[in-house]
Amino acid sequence: MSSALLEVLRSHANPANVAGMARYGINPTGTLGVPIPVLRRLAKQTGKNHALAQELWNSGVHEARILATLIDDPARVTRRQMDQWARGLDSWDVCDQACQNLFRFTPFAFDKATEWARARREFVRRAGFSLMAGLAVKARSATDAQFEAFLPLIAEAASDERNMVKKAVNWALRQVGKRNPRLRLAAIAAAEEIRRQDSRAARWIAADALRELRSYSFRPRP
Repeated sequence: MSSALLEVLRSHANPANVAGMARYGINPTGTLGVPIPVLRRLAKQTGKNHALAQELWNSGVHEARILATLIDDPARVTRRQMDQWARGLDSWDVCDQACQNLFRFTPFAFDKATEWARARREFVRRAGFSLMAGLAVKARSATDAQFEAFLPLIAEAASDERNMVKKAVNWALRQVGKRNPRLRLAAIAAAEEIRRQDSRAARWIAADALRELRSYSFRPRP
């Protein structure tokens, strides 16, 4: 079945899209240029399928990997699979799609966010902070203490000058701070500490986060 889906993906290939994606820092290797709405439509038609998701991921095709994150079943994802997929990441968009579509809904999301936040590999480390950002938005039953535990990791990584890491660190800090008023104050305090680091990346992260968090107003959740 994976071969049939790969053929469908190739039928939607668009080299012009690949060139445009590359301008935004997306790795063009193995990329077809298939728009996300097409991938979401295919995922809806396919339904959840853990085995097929693994086949698509193993194909190495950029869009097939994103499709894999959409059709995999979080309840069947293991820690080992998460680590294998994270080690194979080579583009920020696949990283974020994996975290937002799949990893954050697994039972291991908080553990992996904490572990990956100290990884050496650029996209594994990004995945840690992308997970934090996603959890801050979607993990409704999580406690403030679980997110407060992320703040020292955010501060620790703030001096990482790699672009794909620093943007994810900033994203995580902002989303944690926008979760509720208490965490907003904690995130602002963390940003103030980060701003004092002797690092260009840290100063940018802090300034951007403080600009948003200081002016952020909370709306009642539906």
